Amino acid sequence: MQNPDMYYSRGEVSNSDLTALKQTLHPRMQFGNKEAAFRFGSLVDALITEPERVNHYTRTVDGEQFSEDEFRHGLEMKRSLDKEALSDHFLASVLKLSSTQCVMINQSQQFDYGGFNFELPTRCKWDWYLKDFQFGGDLKTTFASTQKEFDEAIDFFDWDRSRAWYMDIAKSERDFIYAISKKNGLVFKHFITRGDNTYTRGREKYEELAFRWWCLC
Repeated sequence: MQNPDMYYSRGEVSNSDLTALKQTLHPRMQFGNKEAAFRFGSLVDALITEPERVNHYTRTVDGEQFSEDEFRHGLEMKRSLDKEALSDHFLASVLKLSSTQCVMINQSQQFDYGGFNFELPTRCKWDWYLKDFQFGGDLKTTFASTQKEFDEAIDFFDWDRSRAWYMDIAKSERDFIYAISKKNGLVFKHFITRGDNTYTRGREKYEELAFRWWCLC
């Protein structure tokens, strides 16, 4: 899916750039259809955080066609999140108060890798950002069917790295992930605080990759 947003053509380093570098440096077997998973995740993201990009009559996002089954599944997952918000007051506040797809740029992000200091221009784009509280979070679709499987996926897919990257660009003290299961529609959540295990593990991951990126510049 080609998002027309010029954010994706900017030159600062993003978490996605670090992911691509990791795949080059440490290739591993891919399970399932990665492109299809990304495409469907982009549909769900658009339905929830950028509805203006979605045409419900033609089942398209930015002109890209989705099948009736794909679109129906995406809407079912959106309804699961909306239903969860009826009992999850924090999620309800996020859906009501957050800015969506909020871009942040840092032209001189400071890094410390094993005592070596360097800087890079960085960027990120939040699914949700609560400006009044100066923190935000991420929306995911997942094949996990239990909270335990979702927690394991955070490390496996480096979502911890993503959240630490975003937190440090924004200098935020908190963060969160909400994920909707593709299998059963359950909604999972994970809250992060600066200095906890998720943040620390994620920061260690991104510092190594950022250093390798700097070396290649």
